[in-house]
Amino acid sequence: MRVTVEVDGDGLARVEMCRGAGNAIDLAMARALLDAARECEKARARAVLLTGRGRSFCVGGDLKEFSALRGQGLSGHLTDVTDALHGALRILNGLDAPLVVAVQGAVAGAGLGLVAAADVSVAASDAGFTAAYTAIGYTPDAGVSWSLPRLVGPRRAVDLLLTNRRVPAAEALGMGLVSRVVAPERLNEEAVRVAGALARGATGAYGVTRRLVGQALCAGLDEHLDAEARHLAAAAVSGEGREGVAAFLVGRRPDFVRSRSAGHGGAGPEAVPPGSS
Repeated sequence: MRVTVEVDGDGLARVEMCRGAGNAIDLAMARALLDAARECEKARARAVLLTGRGRSFCVGGDLKEFSALRGQGLSGHLTDVTDALHGALRILNGLDAPLVVAVQGAVAGAGLGLVAAADVSVAASDAGFTAAYTAIGYTPDAGVSWSLPRLVGPRRAVDLLLTNRRVPAAEALGMGLVSRVVAPERLNEEAVRVAGALARGATGAYGVTRRLVGQALCAGLDEHLDAEARHLAAAAVSGEGREGVAAFLVGRRPDFVRSRSAGHGGAGPEAVPPGSS
């Protein structure tokens, strides 16, 4: 099994890549990630934690598998791989559930795309990042050429994509590629803590917030202000909004899990379709 999925009682979906050293992405791995994303969607996960078993998070595509193919066979194979991998990313991006990744060791190629797709990325201090694509004459996939400029800026993104230099964890933190860096022995603990807290949070509000931020670079200010006002008004009368204010006024911790599961609503994907503004 290349990818495992477990959803706990709080709605935290733990997705683990477990394909030997490096978690290289072959066609079966890409399809397993797509199946895992579908399972998170079906389970209505409240947060998703993506990890990679072993010394490295993900070293990118499986070049041994690719090198065994030639011509149209290779071209069609890579189309199948990217269709599955990109399908997984589309599903995860469309969920209300925030995506958290825990990163250790080597991260390259599509592995970099998985990190860049996350809402919160926790890196071990021994992690190192490289684009790797142009070093072998390939071009980016996994959304890298879209997400990387948004995280680190266009000029730095082009630098990383063309030179393929290794970026250590501390530098990755400084440029905005990752959210936080911890000692390797604390990686799992910190990632579970962050993802668990998000799973107990206001999932509907998270979904709207993720989409507003994603649309911010494409929308004009007037349009975006109107979208913020409209979504805030909807959130305030949702179950989550009512629960959050009620809890604040009496000084208790809000129970967003119950407020949403009780059917009182939240500004989820039904109210705010991905891509709307």
